[in-house]
Amino acid sequence: MSPAERDFAEAWRRQPKWVVSCSLASVGPNATLVSDDIKATVRGLKAQHDGEIDVAGPELAQSLTEWGLIDEYRLYFHPVVLGGSKPFFAGPRPPLRLSQATASARTRSGCGSLR
Repeated sequence: MSPAERDFAEAWRRQPKWVVSCSLASVGPNATLVSDDIKATVRGLKAQHDGEIDVAGPELAQSLTEWGLIDEYRLYFHPVVLGGSKPFFAGPRPPLRLSQATASARTRSGCGSLR
């Protein structure tokens, strides 16, 4: 692991996390399990915390979209896609006007982003 990767991992571990799951009984350190009233929990998080809330997973993203809780989409993509998975916008697509983020948003591996 490179020093930059180690620094990133340490910073990531320090950040509070909320894990949405109906099947888990517990989550790791610095994480809170959300299994009831996801909509109210996310509304509360948005009211209590400044800054970004990252969402991973198409099903959660679809629910948050339907509830009107997504303010901005930031999609990160890699130039090579392998395998198969659930589409991120599986339900009715929200109105999207995506524009390429700044050139500095690209990583050395070629990952890009849209906003």
